[in-house]
Amino acid sequence: MHYADVMKISARNQLQGTIVSVAHGAVNGTVKVDIGNGVVVTSSITDEAINELDLREGDKVTVLIKASDVLVAK
Repeated sequence: MHYADVMKISARNQLQGTIVSVAHGAVNGTVKVDIGNGVVVTSSITDEAINELDLREGDKVTVLIKASDVLVAK
């Protein structure tokens, strides 16, 4: 089920995946999500959010992407 199926949200870019790692920091942490075919998306979120959402390796999650700028450099 997509996150938007339970709550209306403006982000249309939704990727289903599985958490492969959670790293806690003093204020922010990182959550790595495998979205398939060897592609891993990394999200930097507050450590408080990681704890409140009880994010753990192996959890099935939806990655929502809402960005006004996406930069690519070579």
